Amino acid sequence: MSASVFVREALLQRREDGKVRCLTCERRCLLGEGQEGWCKTRENRNGTIVTKTYGSVSSIAANPIEKKPLFHFYPGSTNLTAGSWSCNFACPWCQNWEISKQIGRGRFMSPEEFVATAIRLDCQGTSISFNEPTLSLEWSLEVFRLARKEGLYNTFVTNGYMTLEALQLLIDAGLDAMNVDIKGGKEAVRKFCGVDVEFVWRNCRYAKEHGVHVEVTTLVIPTVNDDEMSLREIAKRIANELGQDTPWHLSAYYPAYLFNAPPTPVRTLERAYQIGREEGLKFVYLGNVPGHPYENTYCPRCGALLIQRYGVRMVKWLMKGDSCPKCGEKLPIIGAEWWKKGRECKNDEQGTSNCGN
Repeated sequence: MSASVFVREALLQRREDGKVRCLTCERRCLLGEGQEGWCKTRENRNGTIVTKTYGSVSSIAANPIEKKPLFHFYPGSTNLTAGSWSCNFACPWCQNWEISKQIGRGRFMSPEEFVATAIRLDCQGTSISFNEPTLSLEWSLEVFRLARKEGLYNTFVTNGYMTLEALQLLIDAGLDAMNVDIKGGKEAVRKFCGVDVEFVWRNCRYAKEHGVHVEVTTLVIPTVNDDEMSLREIAKRIANELGQDTPWHLSAYYPAYLFNAPPTPVRTLERAYQIGREEGLKFVYLGNVPGHPYENTYCPRCGALLIQRYGVRMVKWLMKGDSCPKCGEKLPIIGAEWWKKGRECKNDEQGTSNCGN
């Protein structure tokens, strides 16, 4: 297949003094003729920035929504997830470095084929993930528009470093929910990722203000962001800027790519959980620790178990609609009504679930 099939004119750019500035992400690269952006997915060709990875799918899978992780958005549903190539962050611990640290040649998949595949596989939504989805902006917008017409939801799993112009385009096209990585405090994110985390916080606030469901993930990494000051700052900002109902996912790190710090101890994650609760967050979860009780959702008023999970699967739904059956507390879960249509979790002998499938 010719490389030209992956090339499209970039939607967001501005000419400046004989060069062209990319306005897709907050790196805002200013490119001369023939120059590539920091991400290497975008290039100035004859005075116009093009994306070189349109529709280039490196990875595709039908995943449970809990894998994003999104715990308060259509629990138990399945989404068709696609990734492409590269990233606009420099994280040395990247868990998906095989696709995020290079531009390969994936298979071409049109937005129409992707959405049709989601429907054929009985998925309830779409997700752009695996690598940084902002770099697939043009393709994502077309997917979202088509998916919305078909009644599917649309999600993004992102580092949150897009420009406001890009974020608004995504919202207008049908972005329903996003999980955003908050990787640490300002100094740590600048040192290890090479970016300004304030843009990420700004985008989280903007998305929430414009009706997008937002959940936050922090990969807790020893020597980077596992100290109490860093964790407490993140928890406090989530509570104050995004709301106490915003879920915070604390994921265990394992050595990957260029980073060799030891894996995150479970006790560190448990302390981070306590910090989140102390700062007023009602829903704090642990990730990459299958079987831990903090994977579950509990009523913030009476403490009753409401949603039981194992790893990235929901295994038991104990809510009455969107409320706690014991005390009546209403939980901020989008898509809880999905369960009112007769879908039930039926566990097999291994305790796994076919919820929504």
